[in-house]
Amino acid sequence: MKKVLVTGADGFIGSHLAEALVKKGFHVRALALYNSFNSWGWLDDSPYQKDMEIITGDVRDPFLCNTITKDIDTVFHLAALIAIPYSYVAPQAYVETNISGTLNICQAAKENNCARIIQTSTSEVYGTAQFVPINETHPMRPQSPYSATKIASDNIALSYYYAFNSPVVIARPFNTYGPRQSARAVIPTIISQILSGQNKINLGDLRPTRDFNFVSDTCDGLIGIAEADLDIVQGQSFNICSGNEISILELVNKIKKLMNSQIQIEEVNERVRPADSEVFRLLGDYSKLKKATNYSSKIDFESGLVDTINWFCNSENLKKYKTGIYNV
Repeated sequence: MKKVLVTGADGFIGSHLAEALVKKGFHVRALALYNSFNSWGWLDDSPYQKDMEIITGDVRDPFLCNTITKDIDTVFHLAALIAIPYSYVAPQAYVETNISGTLNICQAAKENNCARIIQTSTSEVYGTAQFVPINETHPMRPQSPYSATKIASDNIALSYYYAFNSPVVIARPFNTYGPRQSARAVIPTIISQILSGQNKINLGDLRPTRDFNFVSDTCDGLIGIAEADLDIVQGQSFNICSGNEISILELVNKIKKLMNSQIQIEEVNERVRPADSEVFRLLGDYSKLKKATNYSSKIDFESGLVDTINWFCNSENLKKYKTGIYNV
């Protein structure tokens, strides 16, 4: 069994990825953020918990990174601060976690001769689409402190490929959704507000479009990159997306219909990004990833939404969310 490390394994995508890797027969070392509650995040409830080596720590610590990358074949580096609104008020935290954390992982993986390092990026690095569909040659545009730190962390990782021949690959998921996603994301925000019994949904700008991809498809893309011929993928960036787009307004109406809700929509200023910071259009092209790994997006959007809604309808899951608080 190949030994893999998943940083950020306590989070939304990370927990799904760690479980998918276990099911495929990998030996998984899962890093959860250290905390005094001894919580493993979403892995606390995972049926695969006993099949993983779960450790707690922080990628901001280089000594910890050196320890957890020992005897590891492939590193899936997902640990990051990702909420865009919070990056407006705490940008230094994003620099320390996203940039310094990536530096620490890359240096540790180099010292411990890891066979592959998959740096997880984001479609936010592209900014508002200058052409569609967005492929990997699209210019980078840092429209938020968050996206700026992800551009920087991607380049830190790539610098290790060019300077030290480190086996680095950049995986660039577009808007992943599904069970366990934070309420800072738009789909859980809509669903959880409807389920809370409120008479209106508070949202930001309804005009932007997004390329939503179900979490299992994102995990398939990441694992495909890990299993592909290294000579084909190293030093390269790959979009992981569905190749479809929908506006936030259309999204709300689709979820309302699926949930048989008549709830009203209200745009709230505190949820609107600064004008030049909003990314108005994201529509991805995954043809490069398909050529390298035979990837395709398998879960159609409505089926993924139904699965997500059903998960939130479980009261044990919904109670983990504070629906009355705007989660930045």
